[in-house]
Amino acid sequence: MRKSIVSPHAEAGESVRSRAWIVLLGCGIVAAMHVWKLPGALSFIRQDLGMSLVQSGVLLGIVQVGALLLGLCGSLVSEKVGLRTTIIVGLTMLAIGSLVGALSQETWQLMVTRAFEGIGFLLVTLAAPPLIRMTTDQSRVSQAMGWWSAFQGIAVFIAVLVSTVLLSGLDWVTWQIWWMIMGVASALMVVIVMRTVPVDHGHAVDFRSAWSAIGATLQTSMPWVISIIFACYTLQWGAIIGFLPDIVGDQDGIAVGIATAVVGGANGAGNVISGQLLKQGFSPRLLVLIGMISMIVTTTLIFAPDWSSAIGGEWIQLTIAVLFSGIAALIPSTITRIAVDVAPPGGSAPAVMGLMIQVYNAANFVGPIVLTAIATAVGGWHLSWVMTSAAALLGAVLGAIFLSPHRLQISFS
Repeated sequence: MRKSIVSPHAEAGESVRSRAWIVLLGCGIVAAMHVWKLPGALSFIRQDLGMSLVQSGVLLGIVQVGALLLGLCGSLVSEKVGLRTTIIVGLTMLAIGSLVGALSQETWQLMVTRAFEGIGFLLVTLAAPPLIRMTTDQSRVSQAMGWWSAFQGIAVFIAVLVSTVLLSGLDWVTWQIWWMIMGVASALMVVIVMRTVPVDHGHAVDFRSAWSAIGATLQTSMPWVISIIFACYTLQWGAIIGFLPDIVGDQDGIAVGIATAVVGGANGAGNVISGQLLKQGFSPRLLVLIGMISMIVTTTLIFAPDWSSAIGGEWIQLTIAVLFSGIAALIPSTITRIAVDVAPPGGSAPAVMGLMIQVYNAANFVGPIVLTAIATAVGGWHLSWVMTSAAALLGAVLGAIFLSPHRLQISFS
């Protein structure tokens, strides 16, 4: 019998295709590092530009404005030009925004470039999950999406750790140099994507049918529910991680910076574990409820007690923050995995991702501002648990009602 011959080029193409999700994960990590390059540099920027605490909160959240305003429009762009091209454009915007931002002399200039970077971040994070879904074998989708959901935590770990070591450990490294490093990193990712990620062709978008698909998505309850649940998580997670050194008192900048990186890394690990739990048959509703309840307990323990009077209080806070970040990671991994499969008939997966990104980035923008406004009004962080617990309670209620098995007809195996 004659044996079939597989072309080496075909094998190579299939090998590239099987690894594409890893490169796309790298794109998400680099894009998110632009968001999280700020916390480790914030004290230097505040001193350099003379910013108040509330202005710092605005600067931390303003990178989300592009996603807040343009999430659904971004879904149209991705369908028109293709997901891979959308990611390349997003990475290019991040590179330009970071390099130009390094030249900022005033607060408003830095805020403008951060908002520009936010649009780039939107395009990368909007297009990557559907492209991962498209290029990954069905048997590996839950694993790949679990890793994708970890991109924020991994980015926090790398960005905060590197910025802390560079800015606090090396006198010649300024926040401007750190911005330039990140700009170059994004430019390098453009080259890697062009060489390794398979091309998906966009298509001529009939804007009437495209808006019809968006309309069908917006008229369906599940995309809204998962978006709000995700927002209940991001409202508090991003704000707490961003201001963690301030919350714990930052008595040792390098040590607390490294500890903050570990808190972010715990979130990345939790996301990967969550993806495996989904694959093993754990209920999405159960995972979301555990995550939300843990956020209520841990944020109350972080903020309510007066840890400054306890021996090693800041390290107790940081330990609780690790638990907060790690267990809460059950939420983004679960919701992101659901999101790629809940587009209604006549809707589209990019529209679902666009809606979810728009809603949760609104929470990302509001969270730091509300957290710092509460702290400023009461003269400390001790009442911040009110905001975090209220958000987690809402997320838990929505998860309990809408994430039941009969509402979710999705295979996670």
